[in-house]
Amino acid sequence: MHSNEKLKEFAEKNCMRGKGPLCVALVVTRHGRKLGMPLVPETLLTDGGGQVMGLGKSAVQSILKDHGIKRVLAEEGGRTSRGSVGNMRKYVAFLNDLYEENPINFEQVEEWWIERVREFFSGKPFVLRFDTSKSLRAVIRDLLSQAEKRQAKSNGSTFLGTMLQHLIGAKLNLLLIPPLQHHGASVADDVSGREGDFIVEDVAIHVTTSPSEALIRKCRRNLDNGMKPVIITTNRGTLIAEVLAEQADMAERLDVFEVEQFIAGNLYEIGKFAQAGRRTTTEQLITEYNTIVDECETDPSLRIDVAR
Repeated sequence: MHSNEKLKEFAEKNCMRGKGPLCVALVVTRHGRKLGMPLVPETLLTDGGGQVMGLGKSAVQSILKDHGIKRVLAEEGGRTSRGSVGNMRKYVAFLNDLYEENPINFEQVEEWWIERVREFFSGKPFVLRFDTSKSLRAVIRDLLSQAEKRQAKSNGSTFLGTMLQHLIGAKLNLLLIPPLQHHGASVADDVSGREGDFIVEDVAIHVTTSPSEALIRKCRRNLDNGMKPVIITTNRGTLIAEVLAEQADMAERLDVFEVEQFIAGNLYEIGKFAQAGRRTTTEQLITEYNTIVDECETDPSLRIDVAR
């Protein structure tokens, strides 16, 4: 397998397409070029061991400048990105394995990552328009509508389902300390061994655009395992889920929530029902969402910009 194909496989498997992971990849690639191979992960940590050596805005921008890129990839150069140390260790292991097979052309490897940076910058995000004359549900509905329209133009894509999952994940992050562990939307529960998309205490939360009999069976397994199943879905999905639950004689044993109301209700509560609080909380929600997308997805166009 060609090294570029191996890089692609590694990046997709480990969600190395967000700005934080890209910063790590660029800096560690430079370490490999300067320090020689194989690399030792422990030598690439700061004295406290909590950050990757040399990972910062100036170092990253210096690498980008060498390739004619002036835009800022990350204000902190990925230093504050969750999982940077873990990403460094995984990437070092990958490079060491690559080195065992053949000498590494670091210029070629760096150029491959630079192309991923260019893709990141070219991805057009969704836009949240916070219009005070509209309800919070309408603001959320507009976002979901953008995802649905983009999905209709891209066969095989799941923009709506991915946005739905990560908006719910972001909302839960605002409520919980520490934040939850997140997964790419394409990672199935059964494959990962999870009881649902999110587990909070004894609650298994399932986020879906299309409730199915298979999902209801999964909810029954939750109940058998002492878990409380919750389904969060679209307005249309709510009706389907309730019918399926009724048919399975589970209507009174699981909760089904419509996503717009589920998110909007918490934005009111966290923002203490104040206008300024609602906007601040909504922006915090989008910041959390973008962080999750950066860490778990490979498509930067899934990000959301807040219109000013």
